[in-house]
Amino acid sequence: MSLRMVVSGATGRMGKTILELVVRDPSFALVGALETPQHADLGKPLSALSPALPDKIFLRAHLSEFSPAPQVLIDFTQPPATLAYLKEAVTLKTAMVIGTTSFSEGEKAEIQKAATAIPIVQASNMSLGMNLLFSLVQEAAAKLGQTYDVEIVEAHHHHKKDAPSGTALTLGESVAKAWGVSLKEVSTHGREGSVGERKAGTIGFHAVRGGDIVGDHTVLFAGSGERLELTHRAQSREPHALGALRAARFLAGKSKGYFDMKAVLGLDGSSKP
Repeated sequence: MSLRMVVSGATGRMGKTILELVVRDPSFALVGALETPQHADLGKPLSALSPALPDKIFLRAHLSEFSPAPQVLIDFTQPPATLAYLKEAVTLKTAMVIGTTSFSEGEKAEIQKAATAIPIVQASNMSLGMNLLFSLVQEAAAKLGQTYDVEIVEAHHHHKKDAPSGTALTLGESVAKAWGVSLKEVSTHGREGSVGERKAGTIGFHAVRGGDIVGDHTVLFAGSGERLELTHRAQSREPHALGALRAARFLAGKSKGYFDMKAVLGLDGSSKP
């Protein structure tokens, strides 16, 4: 039976990509799409967003406007919107796939608490390639150690609001975990002026914004006489969106729990879903 699906952030780049994939996938039944209560397109059919989308499904502001309740919500929005949808999802027992980033520690705790009532997959990046890169970066950092300097460079389109990207921070967390340190304590963001010599054991972040770059991430390990660069380049949003759909299928039949993409993809040592 097809999973009843709702997508939030429907007018955004990722939202539209996910919606267009959902309507072509028989494992899902698209029942609605969400935007903020102040959005100018509320009440319009989805076909107004893209001719590939149905004209009998309309843009709404709340999960409670769909009956019967959706089984899963895929969310790529902003933290305040995500947390508002999360409260509704807990009430309606709707599973969530969360691709939103830039949560505070308190907001992350709210999501973890909600996962005791509903099943949630949360990840800064849902593509298979990037999740493999997270593992490769952690392995490289463990083997090379802190004698190699680590710099993380990411590039995105000029519309992106947060920096560094959530994916870049997850790459940094992969390094920090391998080193057994706190990322917050060893990270440094950009450099300007007379900053002195690079401090050993730090992780540098650099954000590039311009044009329509979907997402490039490079982790540079610079040692004495050599350097290793691990890079992932997203040529479209589709791998990210396909990962979100895979996460939604993973949640089918689960009553609660907090999961990441390593669990979804079987990269955590468990059997494949």
